[in-house]
Amino acid sequence: MKKFDLLLTGVGGQGNILASDIIGDVALTAGYDVKKTDTLGMAQRGGSVISHLRIAAQVFSPLIKEGEVDILIGFEKLETVRWANYLKPGGIAIINNYAIPPLSVNQGLEHYPTDAEVKNIIGQRTDKLYLVDGSQKAAELGNARTLNIFMLGCLSKFLPFEIKDWEVGIALHLPERLLKLNMTAFELGRKEIR
Repeated sequence: MKKFDLLLTGVGGQGNILASDIIGDVALTAGYDVKKTDTLGMAQRGGSVISHLRIAAQVFSPLIKEGEVDILIGFEKLETVRWANYLKPGGIAIINNYAIPPLSVNQGLEHYPTDAEVKNIIGQRTDKLYLVDGSQKAAELGNARTLNIFMLGCLSKFLPFEIKDWEVGIALHLPERLLKLNMTAFELGRKEIR
């Protein structure tokens, strides 16, 4: 069994805690051991939200050391850049092409990185960078809250889990009335990764 260390980062309200819960359930269904921890910094007010998720035959600690993340999933560009040093050399970065500038940027006290700067910073660690239009695709589906499931679709291309396991994991966490829409978002995410 291969080991996977995943770090999900974003801001409050983007659904990355739910996404990490779903990944954990999918991995458990597939027979892996899972450890997970979440850090919420004023998440209800748009603060940072970070999830460490470790998947292997046996896992002893949920925390991932700096430079050891296999896959970095960023729901927001600046938050992804802030955690770039956790990505291992040659790891995979999946970044939602979406910016939520913090107050310090809006007040002109700090600079928000351009797409070129984001690519350069992540590119110092890996050339496996996928900048995806998750927020735009979710909005086009008519529900921006499907972003997290779209991002799971992107991620699913790099993990050894069956589609049926993803379907079961998603169904465990969402009401039946939202399943069809969210599975459409999941499939769009899978198609986004070429």
